Formats: sequence, structure tokens, C-alpha cells
Amino acid sequence: MKCVYLSGPMTGLPHGNRPAFMEAAQALRARGLTVVNPAEYGSPEDDWYAAMRRDIRMLMDADAVVTLPGWERSRGARLEVYVASQLNMPVYTLAACLRAADEDLARAPAVQLLLEI
Repeated sequence: MKCVYLSGPMTGLPHGNRPAFMEAAQALRARGLTVVNPAEYGSPEDDWYAAMRRDIRMLMDADAVVTLPGWERSRGARLEVYVASQLNMPVYTLAACLRAADEDLARAPAVQLLLEI
């Protein structure tokens, strides 16, 4: 069974975008995936730096990252995707992961990244 980490925008969004994280986690879990959902920890008022340190530790226990829509505009999500890509962890969009999860997550197309340091 695959363990995936959810990555997406939170800061500045209503309720920390928790409804989108919870919906995505529910859909992935319904397909048999283990989901590490950072929205299930802490609160929208948490210090960004402390939250990122906590979240990156959780990211290290996952096999892959699944991104929510809008992740590209989130400093934290971009950091998570960058860390995952540098550690050769696959990164999938939520849409691609959901389409492929019923068959085989390994065949889902990973996000092609061109990251500048």
C-alpha cells in the first residue's frame, strides 16, 4: 500500500483550505491509500515556520506527494514539492492520482518539475 503526503495551499485561505485537504484525503483513503494530511494537525493560526518543520518531518514518512490545485502559488507547498523531488520521491497531481488509483498508482504520471534554486 502506498502512503501519500498531501501538499497544497493553506496560508491565507478560508479555514486554511482544510475542506479541500479533507475532501482529497477522504477520496484517496477510499481508494485504499494511506494519507498523511497536514490539515489534520495543528491549526490555521500556527506559526508558518513551525508548521513547515512539522509537515516536512511527516513528508519524510510518505512514499509520494499528491498536490492539490493551486499548490504552485503556495510557498509551503512549493517547498514540500521541492524537497520531495530532490529526494527522488514521485509527485502526482490530485487529479492524476485519483484517475490512476483504482488501477495502479505507480502508473500515474508524475509531475514534471523544472525547479530553479
